[in-house]
Amino acid sequence: MDILKFKTTLVIFITALLFTSQAFAQYSPAPGDDIRDAFKESYKLEKSGKMVKAINVLKKVYSNNSYEINLRLGYLSNLTKQYQESIYYYSTAIGLMPMSVEARMGLANPVAAVEDWTTLENNYNDILKIDPNNSQVNYNLGMMFYYRADYNGALKYIEKTANMYPFDYYSVLMLGWTNLKLGRAREAEILFNKVLLISPDDASALEGLGLLKKK
Repeated sequence: MDILKFKTTLVIFITALLFTSQAFAQYSPAPGDDIRDAFKESYKLEKSGKMVKAINVLKKVYSNNSYEINLRLGYLSNLTKQYQESIYYYSTAIGLMPMSVEARMGLANPVAAVEDWTTLENNYNDILKIDPNNSQVNYNLGMMFYYRADYNGALKYIEKTANMYPFDYYSVLMLGWTNLKLGRAREAEILFNKVLLISPDDASALEGLGLLKKK
């Protein structure tokens, strides 16, 4: 009876493994020699500054089912300022690998370049659903709220980044300015003085302290 149970379990496990492998293969086929050669040539062309050729060599082996090709084409297209093409390739990569943070981080670049702020914010929020403690995304979202003059919204994200990286120049400085805008003078003063430990004689921190003295 125990042997029968073992054999049954083994059959179920192998079947599940085969199903998983087949499902993965549908959107991430194993690269052949032609694809590897294309990537190798693409890197070589990029290094020599021949970006368009670096793109074209990958287009010759393009597959909309290849995450890797779409990701690289998204990156190269953004470098050549072909922003809509870059958005298309990054979006295709995300469709193939929905949990990919790297593809969403890449997508942020062409989306920001075309100033589609709504899509950029949605993209950042999607990243935080996968990676809530992503410091770069928390900081960038905080800055978006800051420049909208939504300082409470900015505080939520920038404070989180500053708590993760308490000696990071940009996070501490912007947290100081956010607190100043919110009228939290004591907090702002402490933060601006911390900035001066990171960057002595920092003009922005000194400006903030100067404004506090006038209040």
